This record gives sequence, C-alpha cells and structure tokens, in this order.
Amino acid sequence: MNIKEMVDSLVRKHKTRDPFEMILGLNVILVRCPLDGVRGFYQYFQRNNIIYVDENLTKFEQRLVCAHELGHMFMHKKANAVFMDTRTYLNTTYFENEANTFAMHLLLPDEDLRNYRGCTINQISCATGYEPELLQLRLK
Repeated sequence: MNIKEMVDSLVRKHKTRDPFEMILGLNVILVRCPLDGVRGFYQYFQRNNIIYVDENLTKFEQRLVCAHELGHMFMHKKANAVFMDTRTYLNTTYFENEANTFAMHLLLPDEDLRNYRGCTINQISCATGYEPELLQLRLK
C-alpha cells in the first residue's frame, strides 16, 4: 500500500483529516511541551504510541508536526529516529520525506489541490501556508 492509499484508508476509518482528532481514536498519547531543537518527535515506548509536539509552535505548525509524527507512527514504528539522528551516521532523510509525504496527503487532499490547478508551487505555498518543499513531496 502506498502512502496516499494508507492516508485515504485512515481518513475513511476515522472520518477526519485532523491529526489531533485522529490520534484520539488511536489511543495515542499526545504530549505538548517546550522542545529545544526539534518541533516534535514520535516514540514507541512500552507498547505506547507517544507524540511530542512543541507547545511554542503556532496551531498550524502543531497540526503539521502532529501529522508528520503520525506518519512516523504508521510507517516507522520500530525505527528510533531520535537515536539514529543523535547516535549513528545513518541518513534519516528517507524516513523524514516519507513522514512529510504522509502529512501532506493527510492535510492537503486531492479535492483541495484541484482548486490550485494552473498555480505554481510558490503560489500554492502562499495560499496554503505549506513550504514549497512539502508541496513538492505531495505533488510527486
């Protein structure tokens, strides 16, 4: 199953694209706290899914971070990205791009994208607030 199909299936099941609403139905522990150096991260600890989000971010940014961390939860549950980033020389770009792609499919559905037909990525970025790099992942 590709990322788009995975997201579409989750949206149908949970009847929402809001990552905060979705995690309520998934028994995910959400921790909003001040974070230094990261905007958020996902942890699987003692059979619990935990998403940490920097409470100092705007609501828009928190929503994006939560969607991104949901992507890690569904696609990289056993991968300890924090450990890989801080203790190894492994390149985690692949995992981050997948989680970003997941987030963008969740937050920016096809029907919303149709409204921007004929627009450049920069124009869509200005209209939606999402960074052009994230939009490029979504449009692939």
